[in-house]
Amino acid sequence: MSQTAPNRSFAGHLAGSAFLTVAVLVALLPIALVLLNAFKPHSEIIANPLAWPTSPSAGNFVSAWISGHFTAGLGNSILICGSTILLTTSCAALAAYPLARRRIRFWQLISIYFLCAVTVPIQLFLFPLFYIFAIAGLVSNAFATSLILAAINLPLAIFLLRTYILNVPIELENAALMDGAGPWKTFWYVILPMIRPGLITVSILVGFNAWNEFMITSTFQQGQAAFTMTLDYLSMNSTIVTDRGLMMAGALIIVFPILVFFLFMQRFIIAGMTAGAVKG
Repeated sequence: MSQTAPNRSFAGHLAGSAFLTVAVLVALLPIALVLLNAFKPHSEIIANPLAWPTSPSAGNFVSAWISGHFTAGLGNSILICGSTILLTTSCAALAAYPLARRRIRFWQLISIYFLCAVTVPIQLFLFPLFYIFAIAGLVSNAFATSLILAAINLPLAIFLLRTYILNVPIELENAALMDGAGPWKTFWYVILPMIRPGLITVSILVGFNAWNEFMITSTFQQGQAAFTMTLDYLSMNSTIVTDRGLMMAGALIIVFPILVFFLFMQRFIIAGMTAGAVKG
């Protein structure tokens, strides 16, 4: 029996490692194919998409950047992402604090409302929202579009930040109140610094959603000058002739900033998720 248990443990560890290896390879395979074909001309991709490029060239990236108008698209994407993150984190933190610290009589109904807001498809609101935005002259306005994206992300952000605030010891707030700090000072100088990992986590998740958003931006960002990078990439796809090399290079241009950002911030994501995983 003493030898069977270590053998089983080793077999389980080996099986888990093999499964994770396969999962990583499956996840990286599409990116590897895009990277491989981004340096090949269209004819070579059609002939054999799995072959190595005969003469690797970065010309596809230059042509994709120019034809996709990514200079303006990058600015619009950053503006929408930044505005959405700022709006979502500010409103979510202000809403999560009283929901976590105050005895709210109808908290269960509020929870049901938030869950419904998360599950209801946004397609139901597109037409009335667009009608209102068109009358108000807010179509193609990046800040107005970020307001919609912030409203979509708010329920989940409030739930997450409420969990982080529940993990903050109530004694810290009581000590601040005894020292003469009001509710706003307590929130600003005690709560916000303590839930910084949660704010970072929410910012990253909201930023990813805003960067990859297509349905809302394609509806409310009208005109080439208002396009995000995602919409610019779609405009590169011709209905008659499509250069696969340009499309692969354009895909890498879109993915590269968010991939680098994720690799740089992943330790904050892990730390933030573990910090808020105690209470609910």
